[in-house]
Amino acid sequence: MRLVIFDVDGTLVDSFARIRWAMATAFAACDLPIPDGEAIRGIIGLSLPVAISRLAPSVGETGLRALVEAYSESFRSRSAACPDTSFFPGALQALTRLNAQDDVLLAIATGKSRRGMSRILSTYKLAPLFQSVQVADDHPSKPHPSMVERCLRDTGVASDQAVMVGDTCFDLEMGRAAGVGTIGVSWGYHETHMLAPFADHLISDFDALDTALLQLWGARA
Repeated sequence: MRLVIFDVDGTLVDSFARIRWAMATAFAACDLPIPDGEAIRGIIGLSLPVAISRLAPSVGETGLRALVEAYSESFRSRSAACPDTSFFPGALQALTRLNAQDDVLLAIATGKSRRGMSRILSTYKLAPLFQSVQVADDHPSKPHPSMVERCLRDTGVASDQAVMVGDTCFDLEMGRAAGVGTIGVSWGYHETHMLAPFADHLISDFDALDTALLQLWGARA
């Protein structure tokens, strides 16, 4: 069996507008200067407390907890002002296509919370596609390999037959640390020149994913 592990934010779904809005709302609620967009883009993929501590390194433990709570509440908001999250073009088709292959299993390794990930799986009825879903609540922040290692244990797939697909250096460094192949995507939140040192392959759309997977599995056979 072979395993494809996907990051979520920036890889499968375009959530930047929602993340930026929730972060700005949280910082404003805590009377702190709002980080700029590039700073926010740079921390997407990290577990929330780690991400916010990078944006506000001097707030202290109490301030950090307040920001995390304010962000979580804002991100879950159903306010009309809160931007939507949507799948990138070709993402759902790629998942369906891979799921139809008898020798391929799918998994998730995301910096999202369990609640946030469950909402996506439920809304789009995707839970049956994934044999392992690993979230920030249960693991150290990326790039620690814990999430990928758990995916390997859950599925019984050897590391040389597994691939991590992600849009940030954190995703690909995590994959490298766990000994799996890595595919970086160009449409996410880190520039391709940042991904290149950690990526076995770089792709510019989901149509290229299948070929990159076959090339990577062939090279690691």
